[in-house]
Amino acid sequence: MLRFLVRRTLGALVILLIVSMITYALFFAIPADPARLYCGKTCTPENLALIRHDMGFDKAWPVQFWNWLSTIFTGGTFNGVHCSAPCFGYSFAKQELVGGILADRFPTTLSLTVGSAVIFLVFGIGTGMLAARKQGKATDKIASSASLLASSMQIYVAGPLALWLLCYSTNLLELPKYVPFTEDPLGWAGGLLVPWIVLSLIWTANYTRMTRSSMVEQLSEDYVRTARAKGMSGSSVFMRYAWRGAMGTIVTVFGIDLGVLLGGAIITETTFSLQGLGELAIHSFRDSDLSLLVGITVVAATLIVFFNIIVDAAYALIDPRIRLA
Repeated sequence: MLRFLVRRTLGALVILLIVSMITYALFFAIPADPARLYCGKTCTPENLALIRHDMGFDKAWPVQFWNWLSTIFTGGTFNGVHCSAPCFGYSFAKQELVGGILADRFPTTLSLTVGSAVIFLVFGIGTGMLAARKQGKATDKIASSASLLASSMQIYVAGPLALWLLCYSTNLLELPKYVPFTEDPLGWAGGLLVPWIVLSLIWTANYTRMTRSSMVEQLSEDYVRTARAKGMSGSSVFMRYAWRGAMGTIVTVFGIDLGVLLGGAIITETTFSLQGLGELAIHSFRDSDLSLLVGITVVAATLIVFFNIIVDAAYALIDPRIRLA
């Protein structure tokens, strides 16, 4: 297991390096000039050259990338502000350290992701297991039809509809907002309830269909039929064998989904005006903020890679037939 984790960690570092290099290269393919945007309308050539020098844009992009990479391990000083390692650079658009900006926005995305994940896992897996247990019956047909309808919905359609129905029209729930959990737990849950409902509605449908199909497939396996032939009860076979066999697929997909959601739910946060990593990514691209854009990309990629490693390591615990060779 230790050799596997070391090997995957080294591979993850290579992936993150490549992702950050590609982000840097693509940024310089954008026709917009960040230095000119910061210089203003009354910009002189001298001021423009000075700004480019301060931002480091007067150097070739490989040199800029190396300087950024070195600050992660050694730290640096930007506009008189010291940034300790690990340092992700300085946002000239916001006049702040990138690490501080990411730390301020990440709790919003984390709260949005964790709350919705708990809901769609409980209801999605529960409904999928019930549909598989009642395969071919009315319960199965209703659950399958409802999940198919819900999975075809998009956040930018379901979000405004939920806001109109639950907030503006009936005032049943308060408008989405982020309140730190440590300050007001009830306010934290109440402010994120509408986004949680919308996200869980869409993702529950996906996990219902996935759980059902995995369970139905496992129930048709030879070892399940053998267990039934030996006289084991249906409930024991269902939970001890079929459910455990289906967990591999569910855990795999959930690990990827969780990493993507934590990396920044761009459409969700924009729809509900939540200031998380996704909303921050849009503004950093609009402002041509290279340091902030690369920081968000690296954080998102790190989360996705990290959860993939966790999922792979969990395979051996879930299914003894799988070995981490």
